Amino acid sequence: MPLDPDIADFLRSLQQLAAPEPGGDAAAQARARLRALTVDHLDQATKPGAATVSTVLAGSLPSRVYRPQATAPVPTVVYLHGGGWVAGDLDTHDVHARTLCRDLDAVVVSVDYRLAPEHRFPAAVEDAYAALTWVAQHVDAFGDDPARLAVAGDSAGATLSAVCAQQAHADGLPLAAQLLVYPSTDMGGAYPSRTENGEGYFLTTTELHWFFEQYLGVVPSYHAFAAFGADPRVAPLRAKGLSGLAPAVVATAEYDPLRDEGDAYAEALRRAGVRVEHRRFGGLVHGFYGMAHISPAAGEATAWIHAALKRLLG
Repeated sequence: MPLDPDIADFLRSLQQLAAPEPGGDAAAQARARLRALTVDHLDQATKPGAATVSTVLAGSLPSRVYRPQATAPVPTVVYLHGGGWVAGDLDTHDVHARTLCRDLDAVVVSVDYRLAPEHRFPAAVEDAYAALTWVAQHVDAFGDDPARLAVAGDSAGATLSAVCAQQAHADGLPLAAQLLVYPSTDMGGAYPSRTENGEGYFLTTTELHWFFEQYLGVVPSYHAFAAFGADPRVAPLRAKGLSGLAPAVVATAEYDPLRDEGDAYAEALRRAGVRVEHRRFGGLVHGFYGMAHISPAAGEATAWIHAALKRLLG
């Protein structure tokens, strides 16, 4: 399918953003760029509503709680933002959490986990799972339905969500669902989409490898991935067994370097007997989740994702 024309227009507009300064603080520049694209680029008046929004500590982690109009008991979704483990925060993914809250009639707890390179792997994994377990232990203060607890995320946050779902199963923590929007599931893998979509589609393969380097503290190479790539906390697809995991919604994008490994994870889950709602969205790029204000096609994709997750939550 051709690239969505609204997304194409958006990508052309990105050329007006200032290029990273050579020798500058690359992580700070990545964070500023993401905020420019998400916070500064949005008309704040168009944000979807939530009945109440408050800030709490999920254990020791700053988190933002979005509550729907519906009264408890409702589902609770722990949301982990994207940004390559380097960028992203409660503000950059505010619209994502608000839309989840609205579409699912669920309490959404958005978590501000530690970022690389200041805090490298496994800091983000430890934070994500600590937040999930803390919310599970205090679910009566959120959606008040322990049978409808889910973990969700996009990009790096989707990878963390997949890892959390695996650890939750190992620990006997029941989850009703996991939402994985264009996850990285196999850092060390060689996939056609890394080459086919390596340039010109928002996330480049060069940027992808830079994020891996910041997260792991090593330059991506055969030897580096031999050390990290088999660890399922880095590459969930490499886990020894996937049976018994929470039902999953997996969404990928046609023009995304991460497309193939996301598709592969959905298929691996299905082969392991996990209930999976999976769709590859034609014409869209990495980052489409949160671009409904730019592209009607991205909005339709987001609506499908949330409807699928709502079915799993019951």
